[in-house]
Amino acid sequence: MAKYILKRLATGIVTIFVIATITFVLCHSIPGGPFDRDKPLNETTIANLNAKYNLDAPIYEQYADYINRCFPASALLGTCAIIVAIVIGIPAGIISALKQNHWQDNLLKIMTTVLVSLPNFVIAASLMYFLGYKLGWLPVSMWGTPEQMVMPTLALAAYPLSFITKMMKSSMLEVLNSDYVRTAKAKGCSGFLTIYKHALRNAVLPIVTSLGPQFAGIITGSLVVEKIFVIPGLGQEFTKSIFNRDYPMIMGLTVFYSILLIVCVLACDIINSIIDPRIKITEEGK
Repeated sequence: MAKYILKRLATGIVTIFVIATITFVLCHSIPGGPFDRDKPLNETTIANLNAKYNLDAPIYEQYADYINRCFPASALLGTCAIIVAIVIGIPAGIISALKQNHWQDNLLKIMTTVLVSLPNFVIAASLMYFLGYKLGWLPVSMWGTPEQMVMPTLALAAYPLSFITKMMKSSMLEVLNSDYVRTAKAKGCSGFLTIYKHALRNAVLPIVTSLGPQFAGIITGSLVVEKIFVIPGLGQEFTKSIFNRDYPMIMGLTVFYSILLIVCVLACDIINSIIDPRIKITEEGK
């Protein structure tokens, strides 16, 4: 285990270095600078702008301030969204597999197809219109209170929820048709015990593996959802930094995203080995 983790960390460091190098070259190949205008600014104005936006501070201080202001909102939104997707998606996938071709399965098929087909901004706008404007149950924008978190969380959870439901159904059907599950049923194991003890642990492994990239993508923020609900997260701030040629922030956030993705994928591999001890994470097996 230790050798595998060290090997993955070493590979991750090389990957981050390559990504940072490519990002640096691409950033500086874009013409213009952060304060370019049709009418050039004088040095005093540029100095004042740098002081106002803390751009005259050291790079590490700018980056720390940036992350402290934006990341908590994106992290909280992403965490809530992935929890909703898991809590609803896994049971929904199990039900869909157990009730294949029944009305429950057909209903869940329609639900997942709709959720995976609609863009985030359509779901967000629909939630704002019905839950916020028409019914008045929830505030339509801003961020901070539990009520303000509900609609953006649901909008961001829509795609991973449908993805987890479909994958869980497919995985569960495969496991239910395996020899060891049929043997457990033949020995008289109850339906619940068969599903919980024999089928679920194996069926959930592909879900855990896929959660690494999904979680990293969600937790770093969704530009559309954050923009619609006026959430001060990393998603829209990252886009602003690109348009403003804010090179230190582009570099910092790119490296940050890369580290987060590598850590999430590694964590999922370790969790898989905990769920199923038969999975041996060894240097030879990876």
